[in-house]
Parts: sequence; structure tokens; C-alpha cells
Amino acid sequence: MATANKNLSNYDKNTMPNASSMRFGIVVSEWNEEITEGLFNGAYETLLDLGVTPDNIIRENVPGSFELPFGARCILESEAVDAVITIGVVIQGETRHFDFVCDGVTQGLVQLNHTYNAPTIFCVLTDMNIEQSRARSGGEHGNKGVEAAVAAVKMADLRRRRLR
Repeated sequence: MATANKNLSNYDKNTMPNASSMRFGIVVSEWNEEITEGLFNGAYETLLDLGVTPDNIIRENVPGSFELPFGARCILESEAVDAVITIGVVIQGETRHFDFVCDGVTQGLVQLNHTYNAPTIFCVLTDMNIEQSRARSGGEHGNKGVEAAVAAVKMADLRRRRLR
């Protein structure tokens, strides 16, 4: 396993762009709420740590991961945000449903990055079991929500520097 014995959620605040004037959307899947709430908390607390004010963080919930692209599009079209973070988890089951959901979500989020002038950040765990998801949502391998927030700030900074 690539993340064995690693906590991937450490970042150096001193090397991060100033995020105090940035606005972010976070779309959270309600499916597997134990995991998605852990990811949301990691992303939210990281954004606050990097200087984003609570008023500049917009949260929307959607039923499942498949609905994340539409939720993100709703924020991108209705709010002036610098980036949107999408949070979900898809756990392998006994059918090919996992493959279709993962592919649909991934392609939908890629399309948003090609269509809109604000980055959409992928924070969707695609794990083989719930234990792997727990390890990546605040457990032994850190919190992928933290990583998504760091990526969102860096991409929002890139957007501000290069596309405006």
C-alpha cells in the first residue's frame, strides 16, 4: 500500500499562499457520513488555519458521491468562489457499481475543471473497505480533507495569479 506508515496531511503553513481573501465551496456527500464528515472537518479546519474566514466557506450536501459534480456546478454557477472541494467516498462492493460511480464522478469533476474558471478539487476516497476509508479520513494515514484544502488554496492562488 502506497500510504503505509505515512501521514500525508502535513503541510508547512509558511509556504502556503495567503488565503485570507479567498472563498471556497465544499460539497459533501451524505453517503458514508462517518467518513465524509471526517474529511469535511479536515478540509474546513485547514482552510481556517490558512486564514479563510468561516463566512467565506460555503457548504452544500448532496446524497451521494455521484451527485458531487452537480453540487459543485451549482456552487460554481451561483457563488463567486476561488475553488470548490468535493468530498465523498465510494467503497468497493460485490458488483461493478463501484466502477461506474467512480468513473462518473471522476469524469464529471474533470469536466467542471475544463468548463469553469475556478478549480474543482477531487477529495473522493475510492477504497476497498471501510477501514481504509477511516485511515484516510483522520486515521493513521492522515486526512485527505486536509490535503484537498491545501490543494484548493494552491490552485486558487494559481488561478488568481495566472487567469485574471
